[in-house]
Amino acid sequence: MATLGVGEDDWRHAETQDEEQYATMSIQELLDAWEKQRYENEVLERESDMFEKFLKRVEPKEAALTRRVSGSGAQGQDIRMAGRKRSRRGVIPDKMLRLTTEQKCDIATRELEELRDEIDRLQDECERVLDSYRASLEEADIRFGETKKAMYEFERDIVRGAVIQRIGKVSAERVSRYFEDKLRARDTLIEKLRLKNSTLKVQKKKLQMQLKQKEEMGEVLHEVDFNQLQIENKQYQEKIEERNQELLKLKLKAGNTQQVLNLYKKKLHTVTMESEHLKAEIKSRNDQLRKNAIEVEAVEQERQKADHLNRQLRQQLGDYRVPDVLDYVSERATLYEILKTVRSWERKVEIAQMALKTHKKEWNRLRKHSYQLNPWNALEGIPL
Repeated sequence: MATLGVGEDDWRHAETQDEEQYATMSIQELLDAWEKQRYENEVLERESDMFEKFLKRVEPKEAALTRRVSGSGAQGQDIRMAGRKRSRRGVIPDKMLRLTTEQKCDIATRELEELRDEIDRLQDECERVLDSYRASLEEADIRFGETKKAMYEFERDIVRGAVIQRIGKVSAERVSRYFEDKLRARDTLIEKLRLKNSTLKVQKKKLQMQLKQKEEMGEVLHEVDFNQLQIENKQYQEKIEERNQELLKLKLKAGNTQQVLNLYKKKLHTVTMESEHLKAEIKSRNDQLRKNAIEVEAVEQERQKADHLNRQLRQQLGDYRVPDVLDYVSERATLYEILKTVRSWERKVEIAQMALKTHKKEWNRLRKHSYQLNPWNALEGIPL
């Protein structure tokens, strides 16, 4: 792991320069510098935590390697001594150690892969636990269903069906026969499960034999093959991720298209309703136009008649000749005389009608008096 080191004098000189620089800075600049330094410290703390995890994971492997080397005897001892000498010569204070960007990326990549592996292991473990719980729940459901079915059958066959009506008690023979049938059915089920278990064992032995034959023939996948498969799996996952991104984009486009389609459908529905309304309006207007045409035709005929009458009246008006003034005066005088005569006769008629009424009253009075004096007048045909 490559490191960068400087002398203690240079470090102290740099600290003195920083102090002098901080002494000349304002409060706001000091706050900004403090915030920047705090952020850098947080980043370094995260990097230190990640590096510590990396060392904790790598150190057990190195310890195992050291134990294997120490078992080889004096040669291992020489190797350890040489390593110690090199380590003494290369001792550098901890605060002077720095990692390069490539080393940081390598460590972060390894930690990320380790985290993904840990997540995969946890997912597998969670899946196994969930499968176990699901199996337990399924078994509990099956047992609960069987218990309910057994309770229903026991109540149907024994509690209600096996009661002797004469004494009101349950028949012991029916109860014993019921439990014997249940035990016989349970034995039959056990035998079926035993046969199924033996069949599965035979299949397991066959699969083990096939796996052993493949191992002998070299068809079994080794670590290199698994690594190759992991690389191909990563490549396929990247392709799948790309396809998922494309699918997500297409889904977004499809969603936008669906929204636009729904908008146009709403507009089409609105336009269709408006079109139907306009068709009904056009039909009513056409009916009104036909009625108006009929009325116009009738009015035109009346206009022609009125025009003809107007022409006749205009013709008469054109042919009319105004009489002389003396004739008009004489005619008016004659009219006044005739009106006076008419009023005189009307007055005479009113007087005659009043006289007639008086005579009728007198006649009726005389007739009633005559009838009272001689009733036989009515038989002789005298009108009343």
